Amino acid sequence: MRSACSFPLPGAPAAKSGAASRIGISCLFPASWHFSISPVGCPRILNTNLRQIIVISVLAAAASLLYFSVVIIRNKYGRLSRDKKFQRYLARVTDIEATDTNNPNVNYGVVVDCGSSGSRIFVYCWPRHNGNPHDLLDIRQMRDKNRKPVVMKIKPGISEFATSPEKVSDYISPLLNFAAEHVPRAKHKETPLYILCTAGMRILPESQQKAILEDLLTDIPVHFDFLFSDSHAEVISGKQEGVYAWIGINFVLGRFEHIEDDEEAVVEVNIPGSESREAILRKRTAGILDMGGVSTQIAYEVPKTVSFASSQQEEVAKNLLAEFNLGCDVHQTEHVYRVYVATFLGFGGNAARQRYEDRIFANTVQKNRLLGQQTGLAPDTPYLDPCLPLDIKDEIQQNGQTMYLRGTGDFDLCRETIQPFMNKTNETQTSLNGVYQPPIHFQNSEFYGFSEFYYCTEDVLRMGGDYNAATFTKAAKDYCATKWSILRERFDRGLYASHADLHRLKYQCFKSAWMFEVFHRGFSFPVNYKNLKTALQVYDKEVQWTLGAILYRTRFLPLRDIQQETFRASHAHWRGFSFVYNHYLFSGCFLVVLLSILLYLLRLRRIHRRTLRGASTTTLWLEEGLPSQKMAA
Repeated sequence: MRSACSFPLPGAPAAKSGAASRIGISCLFPASWHFSISPVGCPRILNTNLRQIIVISVLAAAASLLYFSVVIIRNKYGRLSRDKKFQRYLARVTDIEATDTNNPNVNYGVVVDCGSSGSRIFVYCWPRHNGNPHDLLDIRQMRDKNRKPVVMKIKPGISEFATSPEKVSDYISPLLNFAAEHVPRAKHKETPLYILCTAGMRILPESQQKAILEDLLTDIPVHFDFLFSDSHAEVISGKQEGVYAWIGINFVLGRFEHIEDDEEAVVEVNIPGSESREAILRKRTAGILDMGGVSTQIAYEVPKTVSFASSQQEEVAKNLLAEFNLGCDVHQTEHVYRVYVATFLGFGGNAARQRYEDRIFANTVQKNRLLGQQTGLAPDTPYLDPCLPLDIKDEIQQNGQTMYLRGTGDFDLCRETIQPFMNKTNETQTSLNGVYQPPIHFQNSEFYGFSEFYYCTEDVLRMGGDYNAATFTKAAKDYCATKWSILRERFDRGLYASHADLHRLKYQCFKSAWMFEVFHRGFSFPVNYKNLKTALQVYDKEVQWTLGAILYRTRFLPLRDIQQETFRASHAHWRGFSFVYNHYLFSGCFLVVLLSILLYLLRLRRIHRRTLRGASTTTLWLEEGLPSQKMAA
């Protein structure tokens, strides 16, 4: 609906009645915006056209400024999101740069991994915390001036000193001297040192473990200034080691950061201890599968509250589920995680092959005795092993006896043969050896497979990375069915990975079948599962469990920086309300001013209309009556 705006136009020709002429202007404003401005009181230099242009220009400028403000704010935060992604990418690139030891805002931490075959020391560093209690420390591995990771390894394992614990501090001193040379001297007293012992120490009697740890706690503070308390030296369980590995992998993958765009995979989480509250959305974490030579381990987050089939199962689950808070504030729950960790001894690649051969030997000897056969007792009557490449010859030595094998390269029969080794039960929610396993949401999950999962797919088959069961089984079948002489020829021509050796070629068929069965039958992953990535490194870095250990154990350190940031903020609080630092406040004030102008114009319109109605007679007299009286006179 259009409104007519009437303005007297100076110099217009007179009407029939002799009155001053009017001009009607049709304005494309809504009727509710209609207003008239009398020429009385308006400077003549401002003619009607100019006034109209000014009004329209003000409104157009206001709309343009509002649009510009919205675009600027949207682009600012959109660019901020993109900048964060770029910062993460840049962090991965600069992670290979030498650590700036002259920067006073860089902090350091030292972790010693005391394993069964040797001990390794890792030096980590991180910049000052940003003061946001929702963010974790940005911990990275320290690099020397040659850009090499600050890592050192010594042999043998610390458990070798079980009978002479007084020598342990001398044994570990070279590692600590190495760390002391790289951490700036001024930072030693505030640099935490953790000595964490794993598999080798676990098998020792508790008395011997205690003697070794006491020697470390007594002697190290005398010779080194690192921050080292009684809780900084301990023997950690396999469960703790698995949790630390899970933390390290997900930290490097950026899964503990905040959701920044709609493309990121998220998951609904019932926070442990807050099951009555509504589920929250956060980034989906990655599970890990690690198959070594002796054992296999699985670790993944359990986002939903789990139920148990029996009280016995619940008791078992308590030893397999870990609940922890990675945040610096125990009252904040956004970094509380519930993680399932299970380790299966004897399910590593080499240990599984040994169990398999033991079973072959025992069964064949018993069968020969019952049936009077000579299978495997001579090279010309070998045991036909479906898990070895076609026509390869191998031997098993046990108790001074030799059993001769010849490969038939039957991948499907090999899988069938090793299935009983999974020790699956008929109970629900169980995996290898009948151990409890919480349900996995396969449609919304992601796993990384390390060690043998990577070697099996990459070293020979050359298909590491995204795992596809159909492609893998076809490649494994073809490999197993290929004659050993051809495989040797390909090996001699360098067609396999540089670190693949003859041992890998010989047992690749078995290990491929074993990996497949453990993954799909043992852990019950469907054959169409698409979210397994086999890897040796993450972002070109070998991620150690020690990274997760220091991230967890230093989680309260940001409190110091947060308190300092809060103190600064309280002295500069006014800056948060200035137009320069607060775009939202500026936009809000602008809208209030614009609305006030519009309301004022509407108010003028109403006043003017009432004035026109009340003074219509007087106006006609002024415009038409006065000249008539003069003419009558």
